[in-house]
Amino acid sequence: MALTHAQALEVIDIRPLGTALREAVTISLLKTEHLQLMRLVLPAGRSVPQHHVAGEITVQCLEGEVTLDVPSRNIDLAAGQLVLLPAGEPHALRARTDATVLVTVLLNA
Repeated sequence: MALTHAQALEVIDIRPLGTALREAVTISLLKTEHLQLMRLVLPAGRSVPQHHVAGEITVQCLEGEVTLDVPSRNIDLAAGQLVLLPAGEPHALRARTDATVLVTVLLNA
């Protein structure tokens, strides 16, 4: 079964999950030729291993606290904070508390 993504002009709910976070899963919310949005669900202690993507990305902490590890430093993000990563920047992500993160990826730049 194909993954269903939001369509243009469709409202996407990215509010914090609160107590529902423990049962939620990571999901790709939207994908077009040039853009992808993903909501990562990260229980405390969970991590995403180091990787890189071809396009620029933003990482926005929606709830909780995470640490974004890049070669030059570690960046702590709390709810309501966002950071831009240059295209190709190696990075890893780890949850210090239960967290959800909105990742926006610029594709085919």
